[in-house]
Amino acid sequence: MAMAKKGSRRITVAGLEFRWKVRGRPTYDQALGWTPLTFAAERAAEPGALLVVSMRCAHPSNWLGLPATPVLPRTVAAAINTALQRGWQPSQPGPPFVLDDLH
Repeated sequence: MAMAKKGSRRITVAGLEFRWKVRGRPTYDQALGWTPLTFAAERAAEPGALLVVSMRCAHPSNWLGLPATPVLPRTVAAAINTALQRGWQPSQPGPPFVLDDLH
C-alpha cells in the first residue's frame, strides 16, 4: 500500500531516498491517549513495503494535553536504519513492516 505524497517529507538514509509522514490529525484513540503516535515511511522512487513506526508518546494534538514528542528527521532516520537492520526490504512489495519498540 502506497503512502499519500501530500504532506510527506523526504529524507536520505543509507544512500536511499525515503518519504515519511505523520498523521496530521490524531485518530480518536490517539486523541484520547489510548494509542501512541505513529508515522510511516517508504522508498521515494520505488515504493514497496511500508514502514510503520509506533513511538512511546502521545500524538501532539491529543485532547488531554498528554506529554508528546515531535517526530524529528533524526528520529525517522534512526527508525529507518533500525528497520533496515531488522530485515525491512523497502523496495519489495509486501505487508507493512511494523517497528514498535523505538524510544
